[in-house]
Amino acid sequence: MNNFPRLITAMVTPFNDDYSVDFEGAQELAVRLITEGNDGLVISGTTGESPTLSKQEKLDLFKVIKERVGSRAQIFAGTGLNDSLATARFTEEASLTGVDGLMLVTPYYNKPSQAGLYQHFKTIAQATDLPIILYNVPGRTAVNLFPETTAKLAEIPNIIALKEASGNLDQVSTLRTILPPDFYILSGDDSLTLPMLALGCHGVISVAAHLVGRQMREMINAYLIGDIAKAAQIHGKLFPLFKALFIVSNPIPVKTALNLVGKPAGKLRLPLVEPQDSEVQIIKKALREIGLLA
Repeated sequence: MNNFPRLITAMVTPFNDDYSVDFEGAQELAVRLITEGNDGLVISGTTGESPTLSKQEKLDLFKVIKERVGSRAQIFAGTGLNDSLATARFTEEASLTGVDGLMLVTPYYNKPSQAGLYQHFKTIAQATDLPIILYNVPGRTAVNLFPETTAKLAEIPNIIALKEASGNLDQVSTLRTILPPDFYILSGDDSLTLPMLALGCHGVISVAAHLVGRQMREMINAYLIGDIAKAAQIHGKLFPLFKALFIVSNPIPVKTALNLVGKPAGKLRLPLVEPQDSEVQIIKKALREIGLLA
């Protein structure tokens, strides 16, 4: 994929007061994120509360957001499930909504072997011609996609990228060493964006860019032109926010933060609930420190 995005936000799903999807709010949020520096969006990922979205809600989100965004950014549909055949069928449907690509999380709960992971992703890749981002997040799924398995999957033509959220920089180093140079590795952790750029990775799939997209774009651009000191300065300034947005399960903190700064993201669907007062205070403190909250 030419011009593969470097700053992608895994977008929250706004809900109305009755917990229905706020499709108009989702379109407006997508446009704002692009205006603030994102060149890609993931719809219905973990941050989008995908486990509590119905299949039809997801398909409708993919369609209306791509229609609103057009060619201004690349839209990736989160279609990963832990049933391989169901994922392949859903991926086929999602591919017809106009999205530019797909993101597939490793199967959760059933803990497949590396051979099972390979067959899972191979099966889904055969169901679509769209480019695929693999998503490795062991803390959520209880399974780690090994670098050697990723390298084997990279031989499949439409598997072109990996969102790596293991938090293990040694694993990232191995990935960059054994994967083809044109295979994109993206940080799945905001706080590791700069370290992973230094290891040769391409960019980030972000949560914090909901709030500080311009600053994150500036950090990435500074690194790319060799202004490492400036990139490190921006990283240091944003680091407390990066950590505050994960003091409790994502997307609880980021939705709370968006609501606090007057960028409504709506409610959370059960089993996610509002943060405790002590957690809200930590989020507020981080927002104040970067000037987002008076």
